Amino acid sequence: MKFTRRANANWKGTGMEGKGTISTQSTTLDNAQLSFKTRFEQGVGTNPEELIAAAHSGCFTMQLSFLLSEAGFVPEDLDTVAKVTFEDGTITLIALELTGKVPGISEEDFQKTAQKAKEICPISKLLNTEITLAVTLN
Repeated sequence: MKFTRRANANWKGTGMEGKGTISTQSTTLDNAQLSFKTRFEQGVGTNPEELIAAAHSGCFTMQLSFLLSEAGFVPEDLDTVAKVTFEDGTITLIALELTGKVPGISEEDFQKTAQKAKEICPISKLLNTEITLAVTLN
């Protein structure tokens, strides 16, 4: 399977005083606000690190669901938080925190499957930073 997805960003002005927008092909983001404040402080809008966190948590969780299904398990609930750490101009860490409810799976098998999902998730493979994973099975 091969496909291409598209997003675009527009920026006007300087890095600190300027502002921009970001949009996705699906229009889930449609001229979403992007600014110095939304990236480095607190403001209404989004930022690249938040978008990476969203992409990584979504990709990892979907990959885990596929692996669990292949092993004969039907997840009732998988919830992943991705925390992206930006430090001195570099993304230094992405911490994935998974909580799952998967009937019939052992703690060990859930841990192993989650680790495999982290390793083979396309977004994990793309990122050049440390990625940690904490797993809780309910």
